[in-house]
Amino acid sequence: MDLSIVVPLYNEDESLPELESWIRRVAEREGYEYEILFINDGSTDQSWQVIEDLAQKNPCVRGVSFRRNYGKSAALQTGFEHARGEVVITMDADLQDSPDEIPALIKGIKVDGYDLVSGWKKKRYDPLTKTIPTKLFNAATRRLSGIKLHDFNCGLKAYRNTVVKSIEVYGEMHRYTPVLAKMAGYKNIGEQVVEHQARKYGSTKFGMERFINGFLDLLTIAFIGKFGKRPMHFFGAVGMLFVLAGLGILLFLAGGKIFGEAAKIHDRPLFYLGNLALIVGSQLFLTGFLAELITRNAADRNKYLIEQTVGIS
Repeated sequence: MDLSIVVPLYNEDESLPELESWIRRVAEREGYEYEILFINDGSTDQSWQVIEDLAQKNPCVRGVSFRRNYGKSAALQTGFEHARGEVVITMDADLQDSPDEIPALIKGIKVDGYDLVSGWKKKRYDPLTKTIPTKLFNAATRRLSGIKLHDFNCGLKAYRNTVVKSIEVYGEMHRYTPVLAKMAGYKNIGEQVVEHQARKYGSTKFGMERFINGFLDLLTIAFIGKFGKRPMHFFGAVGMLFVLAGLGILLFLAGGKIFGEAAKIHDRPLFYLGNLALIVGSQLFLTGFLAELITRNAADRNKYLIEQTVGIS
């Protein structure tokens, strides 16, 4: 199969027929053997019924419906697991991503040799409450990851199939798929300017809590990238510094007492600071050991309750 198009969605029943028709028109014009994977993230509207109707009319439509809302990362991960195409393209269901960009994205993978091509919505139609936080987020991500992309959070991306099978998307990590790909060893990451459509139906799902969660997850992924497989190297090193500082303080106080200092050790604030450093250092060591155990025995995080499927064997 040439192409898998993964579309995560939540309450987008109005836009789905138009999106499916648009994708089908582009795929048939280009002669692609394709599939559209609609991942219904616990919608409360008629989205799943619309997907079932579309699957009846178009055998290239497949779908998964979660029993409840898990978030975009869960939907993408599930779509990646089921994707069969040589090239996997993700796009949002709100018609703000144009399927007309698909041929150029595929060219970036098949001809230009990129492992991942990320869309860049250079001209946006979003309100300032969304565009300003997005610019700050992108600048911070560029600095921490070393990946020179303008728009990490653009939903329109193309991947080699091997890339989506090599990464795990969870939490709010859908924003960081280029970073996850780089961590998995896929460093050939490109960017393509894409057209941004004004929202035609419904309302944006973006909120300030997503912006805050995004930065927290950025710190998480920066830590995981360096210490994910060896957490003891971080917690143990910091713990050792605290333990050495605590021992140094207590030895200093003990030396003063031995050589005739009149003040009682337990009356000095430095005594309590030394003990605190020892306790904190020990706790960090224990945290490191626990993190190592969890890292080596972690169960699969990506298990979601699926209510219905269509076209999924």
